[in-house]
Amino acid sequence: MAVANTFSGGVLDRAGTLRTDEHWVATRIADPRSRALVVTRDEVLVRDEPTSPGGLRLARVQLDEEPQASHDPVLLGLDREGVALFAIDVEHVRAPAPAGTRMVSLREAGALLPLDEGGLAAYAVALVGWHRRHPHCSVCGALTDPAEAGHLRRCPHCGTEHHPRTDPVVIMVVTDGERLLLGRQRSWPAGRFSALAGFVEPGETLEEAVAREVLEEARVTVGAVRYVSSQPWPFPGSLMLGFEADYASGEPAIGDHELEAVRWFSREELVAAAARDSGGWEPAPGGALALPPPIAIARHLVDGWLARGA
Repeated sequence: MAVANTFSGGVLDRAGTLRTDEHWVATRIADPRSRALVVTRDEVLVRDEPTSPGGLRLARVQLDEEPQASHDPVLLGLDREGVALFAIDVEHVRAPAPAGTRMVSLREAGALLPLDEGGLAAYAVALVGWHRRHPHCSVCGALTDPAEAGHLRRCPHCGTEHHPRTDPVVIMVVTDGERLLLGRQRSWPAGRFSALAGFVEPGETLEEAVAREVLEEARVTVGAVRYVSSQPWPFPGSLMLGFEADYASGEPAIGDHELEAVRWFSREELVAAAARDSGGWEPAPGGALALPPPIAIARHLVDGWLARGA
């Protein structure tokens, strides 16, 4: 069954065959029907919408309403009516938000926006953030020029073309009968444990990355590895690839500096933690076990395992 992970619901025609046409792009920018999402490094402009389940909707502004944008508008795509939607970076602009709107963090937006709009917010923040972080050519160091409506940066000096980067990350729960292996980082709220995770390295399959990361972080070896689902994670530009891995051998122990603790949790402990969950990032009362918030794929991995044993 498909899992609706937060930030994965963006429904938009990305216009991949059209955004290479500079005249078409310029026409869309000039079109008064075109709209834009306004974003910063980790925020997005929203408006209150009482009829929406989370009380928020994305604010879509006309392009000329944000004349002080930090960079050229970046094309996100076309909506169902064929109207172009752009993203505008206002990271270094201190102008007040348009009347009836406000900036909220991307995490708050992901928790409160409808699924499809959360996906659009993540797409916009990640794509604009890529431009902000990669102004120079990685080959010769020259300043690059945006092209293809913001989906490419081209070096005028050596001609190298740079495409938006997404970093693959494996994230996994290790299962052993009625128990689950989780770890915690020192910076997390007291009591919070989550799935193990790590970046995929060059020359490595996803399954190999799962086995390596579990061994490095928890000193445990795994057997069969099963893909579950994925989630765009725009903090700043990763793709989380969720797995379950069967325990094979070894006693859990901290294997590197990333973790403060790693241990097994029984089904009963995890059910109790899920029952008292507030849905946010704050610690559980009294330092009790706290699970990741619902916007994280780690929580979906835990909940999916629990659901199959219900």
